Amino acid sequence: MSRRLFSPLRLATAGLVLLVAAAVILVTQKSNKYIEVPDKAHPLTTLVQVPGGKTQKDGGGIYYVDVFVKKASLLQSSFSFFRPEGSDLIQSSSFVLDGLSYQQQLDLERETMKVSQAKASVVALRALGLHARAVASGVRVVDVEPGSHAHGVLKAQDVVVEADSVPIHTQQDLFIVMSRHRPGDVVRVGIKRGKEHLSFRIRTIEDKSHPGRAIIGFIPFEVVTAHLPFAIHFNLQDVGGPSAGLAFALEVLEQRGRDVDHGLKIAATGEIQLNGKVTRIGGIKQKTFGARQAHVDAFLVPADGDNAKDAKRYAHGLRIVPVESFQQALQALATLRPKA
Repeated sequence: MSRRLFSPLRLATAGLVLLVAAAVILVTQKSNKYIEVPDKAHPLTTLVQVPGGKTQKDGGGIYYVDVFVKKASLLQSSFSFFRPEGSDLIQSSSFVLDGLSYQQQLDLERETMKVSQAKASVVALRALGLHARAVASGVRVVDVEPGSHAHGVLKAQDVVVEADSVPIHTQQDLFIVMSRHRPGDVVRVGIKRGKEHLSFRIRTIEDKSHPGRAIIGFIPFEVVTAHLPFAIHFNLQDVGGPSAGLAFALEVLEQRGRDVDHGLKIAATGEIQLNGKVTRIGGIKQKTFGARQAHVDAFLVPADGDNAKDAKRYAHGLRIVPVESFQQALQALATLRPKA
């Protein structure tokens, strides 16, 4: 009886079942690490709508590059062979800020994207000689900490404009007011919620990351209000982060009749500031892979930090153009010529 029970066929079948079960677990179960995966660069011509804008039919275009960040499976976490080309395994702390959940981080990335679009619009329209300005106009509530006294009082998208009767324009303004409080103190907060102006008294809690520091208990983010001569629309759905700012500004100029790309396919990355400065971004390795996958003619990257050096390491023949500012990017593109 035992011989039949443990026959080679039965043992082989049992081994196969266990192997399949282990494979399913490795593929479907997530690890505690994240994976950064390249995304092929995308043309912006259909994703940015500028009033009076025209699409140049010269074969060129401005491309933005993105990176997919997701939980790595146990298989990907254990074996590099199963990770997509150009991807990297990273610790959760490299993507999710201390004290935030994964979903809260995604919400923060989306808010960052909105600010990037506003800054890019202002910089581009100023370059065209149009009147455009941006002002810091409060601190946006991205999410509210469930265990705080602000939970059920403040809501996501509220904008804090006053604290203890002090006008709040930036996060630094709020930090200064909060530095005068200890955990357990009550702070009076004035907010804008849509068209409403509301005021609340909220008991502060202790910042887990900085014991002894009083906080209200929400994820703050800068609010930049752009005053433009016309509205510019960006349709990038769930893409987040500030790194497409340079590409956005270039695309706005292109659609308003400035021949920016000169018939070339140009990928660009870099956070753009209101003074036109282009600053470093993350995921440059994956973004270089994404630019290569789209077969662009050149890739504009920040000269700031190690971005340019790292991009050149993975360029494999792709032209890398380091830039410090928006004006320098325009000058570099004006002299760029197709490869022979």
